[in-house]
Amino acid sequence: MKIFKSITLLIFFCFAFSGCQTVKKKTDAIVEKENQKLSKYIGKPSNKLKNDLGNPDEDFKNEDGNTELVYKTKKYGIPCERKFEIDSNSIVIGFVSKGCF
Repeated sequence: MKIFKSITLLIFFCFAFSGCQTVKKKTDAIVEKENQKLSKYIGKPSNKLKNDLGNPDEDFKNEDGNTELVYKTKKYGIPCERKFEIDSNSIVIGFVSKGCF
């Protein structure tokens, strides 16, 4: 009976662990796709970004003196925020994406 319980627990943990790996792989793939999509704006004029994504929900100057454009959306009730950093020449130099898939 002890052997049966041990085998059952071992099988359970194997399935639990493999399920977590599957979720992690899917999440990593989604993040990679999002980064590829947004990285195409790096080095491009901010007008291209605004033409594609529309007007930002927020814009402000950061501590470096660069402009940050913030786009906020929701998908399935989960908030998504994309921030793009624009230099003094109106060129996109970076981005951060949180909660977007």
